[in-house]
Amino acid sequence: MQIKRFIYLVGILCLALNSHAQKKEFKFGKVSAEDFNAKPFGIDSAASAVKIFDVGECYFQYIPTSGFVYVFERHVRYKIINKNAYDLANFQISLYKSGNSSKEDVMKMEAATYNMDQDKMVVSKLNKDAKFTEEFNKNYQIKKYTLANVKEGSVIEYKYSIRSNYIFNLREWHFQSEIPTLYSEYNVKIPEYLTYKTYFTGYYKVNQTKHESINASYVSELSSNATYDQYVLEKVPALKDESFITTLDDYRTAINFELRSTNFPNDFARDYTGSWPKIIKGLADDENFGLYVNKNSIAKSLLPTLLKGEKDTLAAANLIYNYVKNNIKWNKSYRMYSSETSPKIILDKKTGYSADINLLLLNLLTEAKIMARPILISTRDNGEHPGYPMVSKFNNVIIGVNIAGKIIFLDATNNDHPFGMVAYENLNHQGLLIDLKIFDGRWISTESSFANEKIFSYTLSLDKENKLKGSMLQYHKGYGALSLRNRYRSNTNETEFIKNFKKDKQGLEVDKYKINNLDNFDEVLNEELEVTIEENVEEAGNLVYLNPLLYEQTKNNLFKQDKRLFPVDFGYPIKESIRATINFPEDYEIDKLPKGGIYKLPDNKGMFSINFLTQDKTILVKSVIEINKSLFSPEEYFDIRELFKVIVEKQAEQIVFKKKS
Repeated sequence: MQIKRFIYLVGILCLALNSHAQKKEFKFGKVSAEDFNAKPFGIDSAASAVKIFDVGECYFQYIPTSGFVYVFERHVRYKIINKNAYDLANFQISLYKSGNSSKEDVMKMEAATYNMDQDKMVVSKLNKDAKFTEEFNKNYQIKKYTLANVKEGSVIEYKYSIRSNYIFNLREWHFQSEIPTLYSEYNVKIPEYLTYKTYFTGYYKVNQTKHESINASYVSELSSNATYDQYVLEKVPALKDESFITTLDDYRTAINFELRSTNFPNDFARDYTGSWPKIIKGLADDENFGLYVNKNSIAKSLLPTLLKGEKDTLAAANLIYNYVKNNIKWNKSYRMYSSETSPKIILDKKTGYSADINLLLLNLLTEAKIMARPILISTRDNGEHPGYPMVSKFNNVIIGVNIAGKIIFLDATNNDHPFGMVAYENLNHQGLLIDLKIFDGRWISTESSFANEKIFSYTLSLDKENKLKGSMLQYHKGYGALSLRNRYRSNTNETEFIKNFKKDKQGLEVDKYKINNLDNFDEVLNEELEVTIEENVEEAGNLVYLNPLLYEQTKNNLFKQDKRLFPVDFGYPIKESIRATINFPEDYEIDKLPKGGIYKLPDNKGMFSINFLTQDKTILVKSVIEINKSLFSPEEYFDIRELFKVIVEKQAEQIVFKKKS
């Protein structure tokens, strides 16, 4: 997931590099007995496959019709251990395009399956009819390949090359994948005319085995130098998914490249992304960013009718925000640059990317003389930004509006966002607030002022047939309210919503349902239900067992590992309160009532409490969970795991009634 911004270099003589530097050789089709005997290692000894090697190379060429391009080559070989790895036979390559002349192409693809039949190796090469092309969207094309005759014990390999015009970002190289890797190597040859910034991700240190100057050949009888870097990592453990993370790519051992500057003969040295001021000036001058924001003709004509003389800054900002979010539909795609060069086009189309919408919002706020700035974001799925000047690691933009000295975040992509709420995907802990006038920027915390908050209040009566009947009130605030609104609106009608609501709630019948404040963001979104509940009470002899938390019980601890390398990232604070009032029959008496308790994390980072009270023929149960911060470090993992362990154990405890004889 990269933002690809093509830099057009004209009138410059560029070089093509010789890609035949000496290195350890991996020949396609030269499969040995050692490959068939390859085994997973260490903690991955039970893996369904092992990557024998993964070797890549990146070098540059000059093509008269296209200019400077790079070629990416990759050769990967796997040993299939069992059928759970058969999906490795389905291989795909994502190719970017921005027009007919600017695109990426697969130049060559070889692939084969190797099986041993007694003492003979049988080769099944990639068939022509096993190649497919999918137009994913207007910017991405996917090439798909399927190998035949893959069995337990097979060795498979792919070797391909891609040519790309998009030299601003070279293809990143993953040393680590979901398959354990015996050997990974990446060779990069960069002309002396280009300077790239590199950065690594992940927890394993990559060995730089070469860093040297080599001769490079020009298109026409000229010579120059290039820098040849080789990176190697051996016996790389598989990357395994864990709950509550941003994206696995944040923790995958990989290397990334972004163009910093060029210095060609007979041309000025050009610094594109050497500093934040340089990057921000580039954004200010970009027709799909700063110049888009500054086109104010439509704003001048629209604002008088929209604001109607409103002088209060907060009220005016609210009017503008509500207008944008209610009139432009988001197409569900994130972008940092607008797709059009004019806000008027977006207003006429009434649909657009995230940048189309939020930069339009900035356009209107600016014209209304409300202090607002763009905030560059790397979404959770896009991963954490490395922090130093790399514009390509951003993929979204939201707006920061200054109201009475406080920055309020605005994201108009969802008309169910109240003022100040941004999409969950934007909750990646920090963003770069930039000033397009003075070309300055600073990192700011983007922690949300909204929590995921739910309050459940039940008043239920248990009868002699062990049915529960009564009312359920459910209150939703912050991201809890946003989630309910999204679920409710995704159904065609309320009947379908109730059907889906009941789907995973055994024995629930909804006799009446009402949702309040669905479109009123100033009040608490809540649901009123009249219900009948069966099959949630167990009877054994004269004993009756009931879990009073019913469907809101936390049944599983998602934190099972003894240790964890990754942070625990909830995205936002979490608050859940359950209050259950249970009336029981006269001829029932309490045989066992669970003990309550309170359990706290250090420094008020979170807590869990549960209490049981009785009065006459009524039991009152109250359970509260509070996670007071969004991000826990790996060092804090033990605390959060133990807290959820207690939650699961205590919420599972049942009330035991005894029937009077």
